[in-house]
Amino acid sequence: MPVTSQLSPTERSTIRRGSERARTEREELHAVLDAGLICHLGVVVDGAPRVLPTGYGRSGDTLYLHGSTGARSLREAAGEPEICVTVTHLDGIVYARSAFHFSVNYRSAVIHGRPRQVTDPDEKWRALQVITDHLAPGSWEHARQPTKRELAATAVIALDLTEAAVKMRGGGPNDDPEDVEADKAWAGVLPLETRWGAPEPSDDLAPEFGIPAHVLERRYPA
Repeated sequence: MPVTSQLSPTERSTIRRGSERARTEREELHAVLDAGLICHLGVVVDGAPRVLPTGYGRSGDTLYLHGSTGARSLREAAGEPEICVTVTHLDGIVYARSAFHFSVNYRSAVIHGRPRQVTDPDEKWRALQVITDHLAPGSWEHARQPTKRELAATAVIALDLTEAAVKMRGGGPNDDPEDVEADKAWAGVLPLETRWGAPEPSDDLAPEFGIPAHVLERRYPA
């Protein structure tokens, strides 16, 4: 299935409930993934579903996930014919005049696909760089990079972004006309914002070691 600027919904990635909230541009998928830090990996273990939070990074239309080689969930994922990965951002709580119409503003992405265990040393190295710099930009070059032993203890899987669904909601409540006319309850949106706090140096860090620019830039972007 060729990758284009438009998402190409399959039977399972076609949004039916709330279809007006579906997004079709691949760039919107990238934006949701790039704005997140943790995804949820859905995999079947011993015949039962298991959903676990994990770190990730995106390179083009490939999503990389990593973890310990001892983590059974990642081993199972690498051997599964299909997995599911989700990323969700909660942007606000929508207060309505009717309890039925309470909702949330959000951005979400759901990716289905066949995982691929990354065994090529060069790709694995690049994937770990992508994951590291997605979580903490600038850190791959700043910190000591993995040793052979650490690389051997780390598993990486790749998931193509061909089959994905993106859904978003924004704006205020969708109250019924009679509730708007009665106007007997407060309605609106309580936005939810995430911000970085002040960097906290490690207790065993030398006092003269200043906070690196790439850390400060994360809190105070240009």
